[in-house]
Amino acid sequence: MKWTIQFLVFGIALLFLQSCDKEEDSIKPISDSINKIMPLGASRVEGNRPDYESFRYELWKDLVENDWAFDFIGTQTDEASYPTFNEIDFDADHEGRGGWTSGEILNELEDWIAQSGTPDIVLFSSPGGNDALQNLPYDQTISNINAIIDLLQTQNPDVTIIVELLAPGHSDIMVNELNNYFTQIQEDLVNIAAEQNTASSQVITVDMFTGFSDNLLADDVHYNEAGAAFVADRYYDILVDILED
Repeated sequence: MKWTIQFLVFGIALLFLQSCDKEEDSIKPISDSINKIMPLGASRVEGNRPDYESFRYELWKDLVENDWAFDFIGTQTDEASYPTFNEIDFDADHEGRGGWTSGEILNELEDWIAQSGTPDIVLFSSPGGNDALQNLPYDQTISNINAIIDLLQTQNPDVTIIVELLAPGHSDIMVNELNNYFTQIQEDLVNIAAEQNTASSQVITVDMFTGFSDNLLADDVHYNEAGAAFVADRYYDILVDILED
């Protein structure tokens, strides 16, 4: 009996040590890139291949093809399969979580930055999108978006934040209330960007709404490959004037 107990204790200790080793192995080193880019948001950042796409892979290819030095950062890693490009493996780090609201992102963001490092550039994807789908109070959403920008600027006073004017959902779901929400938040995000912009921290909007159509969607709200490329190209057009050479 004594030997059985000792064996069990040893086995538990070994499992604990192995678990600690795996946890340490999974901790990502802090990036030293001159262009640390954090894709931030919900499922449009996260993606879910093969059901729907994130814009990150298409944007990554644009940046690699044009020889930019950069690093996508975040505590999340996309484990879907992506082809190599120019013999380089996809940089799958990000900070996207499907279904998360602006309040949930705000509550966790400081901890994510502590783990992944301070970004130089943040791609703030579809702010308030899930709030709209869950019919959350609009004023609170706007407050959360402002607070997210405040937090990013506190962490890095020189951060550049690119805020999406949200691509719409499928026309089938863009009924009166949701359509009015999207129209209102486009206007408010432009005002937020202007108010939050500082001498050292640019807050820029990128229009994902104009020209976006149903044929760019894989379902009611998520991108297909063409939609991901549409969004990535609009990000890239802004990034070329921001990235450190």
